[in-house]
Amino acid sequence: MPRLPRLYAPGCAHHIIQRGNNRADCFFENADRVRYLEFLAEASVKNRVAIHAYVLMTNHVHLLVSPDTPESCGKMMQSLGRRYVRLINDRYKRSGTLWEGRYKSTLVDTDAYFFAVSRYIEMNPVRAGIATAPQEYPWSSYPANALGKRNSLLTPHKRI
Repeated sequence: MPRLPRLYAPGCAHHIIQRGNNRADCFFENADRVRYLEFLAEASVKNRVAIHAYVLMTNHVHLLVSPDTPESCGKMMQSLGRRYVRLINDRYKRSGTLWEGRYKSTLVDTDAYFFAVSRYIEMNPVRAGIATAPQEYPWSSYPANALGKRNSLLTPHKRI
């Protein structure tokens, strides 16, 4: 049976989740996270996707994004995945897939849902027990969105 196409609404926010294969780690050291964010920044600009919130956990990623076109998210994630997996496989002398199947994407169609998803993403490290407060975790958008710290990766969301 063929895969169902993802629903994309240009200009509307989407919650993207990508997990490590078999829930295995996809980030092994801080340098990996730095490179992932660099690749994400480049892919988002190239494919016209605004990034509103993110968190890089040990074995998965959450992104809250708004694509300009129906193809923007898919192209961004494909470009990001190819570059990042190649980097990890080369760096750690491994082969094969890093990610568990296709990434998940959910349409975020109201302001209330947007803020709930943003809060869910940025509180992930606290719920996982790896931080006691979201500002303690350096690999999320929380410092920019909640504390006003500059983060060139992020674009404010246009209200729905």
